Amino acid sequence: MRLLPCADSGLLVELDDLVAVRALHAALEADPPAGVIDLVPAARTLLLRLDPLRADVSEVERAVRAVRPVDVARQQSELVRLPVIYDGADLAEVAELTGLTEREVVVEHIGAEWTVAFGGFAPGFGYLTGGSALLEVPRRAESRTRVPTGAVALAGNFTGVYPRESPGGWQLIGRTEAAMWQADRDPPALLRPGVRVVFEEAE
Repeated sequence: MRLLPCADSGLLVELDDLVAVRALHAALEADPPAGVIDLVPAARTLLLRLDPLRADVSEVERAVRAVRPVDVARQQSELVRLPVIYDGADLAEVAELTGLTEREVVVEHIGAEWTVAFGGFAPGFGYLTGGSALLEVPRRAESRTRVPTGAVALAGNFTGVYPRESPGGWQLIGRTEAAMWQADRDPPALLRPGVRVVFEEAE
């Protein structure tokens, strides 16, 4: 673990891997040190946003080093069920890359309980982990200039849902009508770090 100051009101914690990030994030979310106003996880880092009027950076550092990471596998956090129509433009290619049939790709995707590890790329976009290793595929060699809102996709060992139309290089396997981001919703993002997700095949 390495702790680095970030601008004038942040502390960046560098960790070995995503498992360590999730464990530390869960522990600090349950019991945040004084002056910590936000936690922003990523693949190998956790950013602590601090209230400059309340936070003592040295005390926060000590608290972070002393915390006992949480076994996130035992957590029972919020569960979101997302109906998906599996007709993505890359479904056949994903099947070819994985050695599965298209139907088997769908079965593997709906058969797992995924967890939002962190957010990024666009408001409401969650990087979900916990799926079958059989679904690990590379990003597309060439990104699309337009991926439609609600596209469900795979890249590496992640799955995700595009919250709005945007460029993107993930492999598209389906689509959902569920809104990933609504500014007037509290909280705006449907898929937040720690939320569990089950994909269901829409009829």
